[in-house]
Amino acid sequence: MQPSLAAAFLFLLGLSYCLTLPIPHEDSDEFRTEDLQFAERYLKTHYNLRSSPAGIRKKNANSVAAKLREMQSFFGLEVTGILDEETYELMQQPRCGVPDVGEYNFFPRKLKWSKNNLTYRIVNYTRDLTRAEVDRAFKKAFKVWSEVTPLNFTRIRSGTADIMISFGTKEHGDFYPFDGPSGLLAHAFPPGPNYGGDAHFDDDETWSTDSRGYNLFLVAAHEFGHSLGLEHSRDPGALMFPIYTYTGNTGFLLPDDDVQGIQALYGAGDRDPNPKHPKTPEKCDDNLSLDAITELRGEMVIFKDRFFWRLHPQMVEAELVLIKSFWPELPNKIDAAYENPMKDHVFIFRGKKFWALNGYDIVEGYPKKIYELGFSREMKTIDGAVHIKDTGKTLFFTGDKYWSYDEENQVMEKGYPRLIEEEFPGIGNRVDAVYQKNGYIYFFNGPLQFQYSIWSKRIVRVLKTNSIFLC
Repeated sequence: MQPSLAAAFLFLLGLSYCLTLPIPHEDSDEFRTEDLQFAERYLKTHYNLRSSPAGIRKKNANSVAAKLREMQSFFGLEVTGILDEETYELMQQPRCGVPDVGEYNFFPRKLKWSKNNLTYRIVNYTRDLTRAEVDRAFKKAFKVWSEVTPLNFTRIRSGTADIMISFGTKEHGDFYPFDGPSGLLAHAFPPGPNYGGDAHFDDDETWSTDSRGYNLFLVAAHEFGHSLGLEHSRDPGALMFPIYTYTGNTGFLLPDDDVQGIQALYGAGDRDPNPKHPKTPEKCDDNLSLDAITELRGEMVIFKDRFFWRLHPQMVEAELVLIKSFWPELPNKIDAAYENPMKDHVFIFRGKKFWALNGYDIVEGYPKKIYELGFSREMKTIDGAVHIKDTGKTLFFTGDKYWSYDEENQVMEKGYPRLIEEEFPGIGNRVDAVYQKNGYIYFFNGPLQFQYSIWSKRIVRVLKTNSIFLC
């Protein structure tokens, strides 16, 4: 990510995960006027669409299409210049309001602080949290940036600080009014005099220290990135990615993309306690390995670190998203996963626990412990799992062994565990991820995948792991 000047930072509240409205082709006569007006406002705010108030349908088609193409390119969508459902769905997600294309930022110069010792002041507080909770959230948010740079942040309790922090509602004195609940969440200004660096939070929103409402620490950490001079990243795993996602509050590590951006401005510090910052996986990496694979109602879901790729038969490109953007209650890394289509459940494993998902909802009563499936209480983790539709059995892989579970009778079959190499010779003595399709089981072991015929009981092809993405 290239650091750049930042502009007023605004989170737009929307539907996070799914679109319930049918959004037709831009030229259709059956459009919903309010949907097209929302899309127009989005393009005007984030992509500098200039138009009269007549509505998106009446605009110069080249102008609207060009801005739609810019947006689709930024987010890695199929570039069509048409307001389709996938594009509108992304517009509806909570996000930062700084324009995504650098030359359209509100401030025309690259800005950074000319000193490393900065002050901040908390002018007032929200009623949603205690003062101590607000203090801790902001202190922790500044620490995210000070740990990887020479920057130092000192709190002052009176006078004018470099970064003034306040909560306000509606018009609050800076010509960027908030709009009440469920709208703009906050904004921050880039380094400089007067408002420079200041961060304002909408007190009509609900602020929290967890996943309820909006997490103050996570929003503030993003805000302060703008206060220090960063623009948005195209990396969906970056803190400075424009879409808001609750990623958990404990054990937060600044992603590598953000580290590269802030250090390009201020240089590296000498106190980073976690020098290995998480990187976003590249699907065509020759050394790509996977954590888990499952189907979910006809869609392939491929887990890697804190992400998963959505691969739908009708999608040209796999979409990379954070696990917690769909399931905030799940852990940030998955060990194994499989779908039982008869129950319409997907089972997710991490350590000694497992969850059942019904679509995007966690089934009541979960998580449970893996020993409830019939494993010994000493079992620490499941490496891979696959459901064989024709037999109704689910195979579990751990270390160099595997088990067979009878889904109908909900019991582990006798005679297990068995050695992987004895039943599936040639795939190695461990399984990273596994799925079955059209009479074949696909085993993943590091950068290789093995296509195994269930009926002939032999390997028919050895492929690169990344070939699942047609790399």
